[in-house]
Amino acid sequence: MVDSARTPGRPPVQVSFEFFPPATPDAEAALWRAVQRLAPLAPRFVSVTYGADGSTRDRTHGIVRRIRHETKLTGAPHLTCVGASRGEVLDVARRYWDDGIRHVVALRGDPPQGTDRYVPHPDGFTYAADLVQGLRTVGDFDISVACYPEVHPEAPDAAFDLANLRRKIDAGASRAISQFFFDTDHFLRFRDRCAAAGIAAPIVPGLLPIGKFSQTLRFAQRCGARVPQWLHERFAGLDDDPETRQLISAHVAIEQVQRLRYHGVDEFHFYTLNRAELTYAICAALGLRPVARTVSP
Repeated sequence: MVDSARTPGRPPVQVSFEFFPPATPDAEAALWRAVQRLAPLAPRFVSVTYGADGSTRDRTHGIVRRIRHETKLTGAPHLTCVGASRGEVLDVARRYWDDGIRHVVALRGDPPQGTDRYVPHPDGFTYAADLVQGLRTVGDFDISVACYPEVHPEAPDAAFDLANLRRKIDAGASRAISQFFFDTDHFLRFRDRCAAAGIAAPIVPGLLPIGKFSQTLRFAQRCGARVPQWLHERFAGLDDDPETRQLISAHVAIEQVQRLRYHGVDEFHFYTLNRAELTYAICAALGLRPVARTVSP
């Protein structure tokens, strides 16, 4: 297996990390500890999520501004179509541009809590492709979008989902970051289908290190990711054994990234859940090492 960050004839491994806005001072302190731990790995960018109904807008903005002004990291706020007009969304984008933020993750967004389906705002962007086009009117953002190796749960079929991704790339997105997955073959087949459809933008695998298996199952159910039976078997009976669970989680994830590297993948996006330990270990297995101090003390 290929597991070095620098292999002759191949680009070096690049990584990015996702964080979410914390709701309490203690959680914010934990977030910043994770940022401090992961920053020396020199990620391409770090993204900050956005509440399904825009409820974390100010907190997202505050975290991204802090990352921008207190570190050497590139902050990438999520922006969604949900719960806001076009003008409101573009006003947020202009604030980011004025703050020197040049990377955005553009998403349709999930339906607000208490609703069972997405309904576009009457004066808003309908889909992520429309949002990407709108962002291009504000500035020359580096725009990431989402993709779904196992098909978006609301898409009628895989062909529709792939065509929607093509629209987002054609609208000006720079790359697509996948929903997390545990069956690597699904991702590899999806990558091949993207290439066959003429999608030339990078397809970056999104990886979720498993902290609590029950939590992972809930996440997977919401986004339509399949959890293979062998993974259930590996974590069976470990609910009250966090040390063993963490060792197995690291082993599962390292197996996954090594296989992806073997098949030519050079960039990875980690859904950190504001924890650094597993993500840092996986990056170390990829051959990444700290390059410099990038966060102020």
